[in-house]
Amino acid sequence: MFARKTWSNWSGGVTCRPGQFVVPSTVDALSDLVRETASANGKLRVVGAGHSFTPVVATEHTLVSLARIAGLAEIDREAGAATVLAGTTIRNLGGLLGKHGLALENQGDIDSQAIAGAVSTGTHGTGIAFGSISTQVRALTLVLASGKLLSCSPTHEPDIFKAAQVALGSLGVLARIRLQCVPSYVLRDVRRNVDLNQCLADFEDSCRRHRHFEFWWFPYSDRAATKALDIVATPKPRSAVKRVLADKLLETGVFWAASEAVRMFPGLSRPVARFASRAISETDYADHSHRVFPSPRDVRFNEMEYAVPVERGPDCLRELKAYIERDRVRVHFPIEYRVVAGDDIWLSPFYRRDSAVISVHMYAGMPYADYFAGCEAIFRNHRGRPHWGKIHNLTAHELQDMYPEWHRFHAIRRRLDPRGVFMNDHLAKIFGA
Repeated sequence: MFARKTWSNWSGGVTCRPGQFVVPSTVDALSDLVRETASANGKLRVVGAGHSFTPVVATEHTLVSLARIAGLAEIDREAGAATVLAGTTIRNLGGLLGKHGLALENQGDIDSQAIAGAVSTGTHGTGIAFGSISTQVRALTLVLASGKLLSCSPTHEPDIFKAAQVALGSLGVLARIRLQCVPSYVLRDVRRNVDLNQCLADFEDSCRRHRHFEFWWFPYSDRAATKALDIVATPKPRSAVKRVLADKLLETGVFWAASEAVRMFPGLSRPVARFASRAISETDYADHSHRVFPSPRDVRFNEMEYAVPVERGPDCLRELKAYIERDRVRVHFPIEYRVVAGDDIWLSPFYRRDSAVISVHMYAGMPYADYFAGCEAIFRNHRGRPHWGKIHNLTAHELQDMYPEWHRFHAIRRRLDPRGVFMNDHLAKIFGA
């Protein structure tokens, strides 16, 4: 337990001063902490890697880190499943599963998140045949406000399970997560720079031809940087020299320096964006999946992301492009475009529909409110749903109409946490509690 000090998220855009910051080492210690907090009429939020851009964990009360509750709790070889302690980062999980010949079916391009946070917010990768990480969950163990453990799955407490698969930590603290895995596999990563209009015209075909496909568009350019991943038999990793040149020198060092220049002189945003669109390196290599999915994210930013019906994605992107160019928005960070399969998780942004997921970014330290507000209006016109861990301006009034099971979810939330032990100001705003 540590004295009051300021906590901030990864981007530095969210800060808070919790009354106490606690790092329990065991699930039993976590249960005791939750029970004692509830008995004292206190409130408690849990932080993983701090990679959400919203104040989803911000609190002036007790902030709990799960960093020491990490690792594999169990491997079920027959079922090809792994039970993972909630504080395990996705980066570490890849290596741990690999030792047992297993891997995640899919993951995102950032792997620093704790698995509990990734599940709780519906974090995802890309691929029209693949859902979010939450769809890979087969059972969950929650620490309830009483301090008791509750296990749920599709066959045991199925309604609680469906609510808890994406719950923003509002039902209880995730302690253990059973994940359905697949045998280890090798992915080939091919990155090409192509014409944006041609990329959009070919997008459906590209999604059918590749296991995973996505692209980035830099503002004020006509180029798209594509990334296609497919399973191959053997690794062909990049050399250390090429990896350092591409990831550290060019896409981190040079882009960071350019971003700092734009921060100090915003008028440089257009030429820097155009330069970046031409400077992205093309690659072709293969390695184990957990090494290929993630991309370096050392240049910090703030992000808004919406999931729109997949058929509306191209038009939505074209409108974003027109808005940026018409209003001469001072932005040089790219827009990312991915696809995610629909699911049946009550608060998932992908509930009952395949989605095009479009992410807009602004360099940390630069003003983003006006830019994001303009993008959000376009997303909403295309029936978009926001990512729970990314910046948005919606409240319960707008959100409840987006989720058919909204009231069913909150009935369970109120039953499991009637005194709001796990609530904070942000959750009160978006849940209307």
